[in-house]
Amino acid sequence: MSDAAQPTAAEVRAAVEAVKTALDRHLAAVERRSGEDDPAVYEAFNQLAAAAEAYDELLYDRYDEVTPFEIPGAEDTLPPYTGPEEPNALSVLIRRDYAVAEPQRLLAQAQRIEAADEDSTGAEAASTIHGALGILFGEFEADEIASRHKEFGLEEGDSTLWVTAAEEPADPGEWLEAPFEAVDPQTVVCRFDVSAVFDDDEPDDEDEPDDLEDDLDLDEDEDLEPLEADRR
Repeated sequence: MSDAAQPTAAEVRAAVEAVKTALDRHLAAVERRSGEDDPAVYEAFNQLAAAAEAYDELLYDRYDEVTPFEIPGAEDTLPPYTGPEEPNALSVLIRRDYAVAEPQRLLAQAQRIEAADEDSTGAEAASTIHGALGILFGEFEADEIASRHKEFGLEEGDSTLWVTAAEEPADPGEWLEAPFEAVDPQTVVCRFDVSAVFDDDEPDDEDEPDDLEDDLDLDEDEDLEPLEADRR
């Protein structure tokens, strides 16, 4: 970034003051909230997130520094629930991503399924990746594939599950042409997300056995010292 395009020190100072103001407003909204899904708290949260993001960007552009915290933006959260208090119907929306990690394993599984099918006319469908996927998902339930994905040559990616509420069940065939369109986020009762990005800060489990051994070494009696020497 050129010097002419860099924010001024005054602009950075103004941005941090905006964060302080947004923090005060968020706390005040939380203290006055009327319920778990108070829209005032939601709005104050979004304002705080926007102010923090703006400050972080200006701080980086001006001083090449970042803040030590992360505040999710409004697009990463669900709006307040405004659906029926006592829903008579619900929809479960699931997305699971996979990578075809071992194409040959996938093809072999599909060919095995097709060979066991008495009504099959040949192995042509199982000779391509998209054909093999069609056979696989036609034979097994999605939950079974999720639990056996490695067996089928697949590697798990991100996944999410949304539960939405409605006043009445949809009519048969009503949404089949566009099943995933027009989902109102304000009718989402809950959601569950799984992603590798959530594991970035977790400790490395591979170090745990060594740490455990060290702890045991400190606590063991002197009778075990020869074994310690042998292990070294």
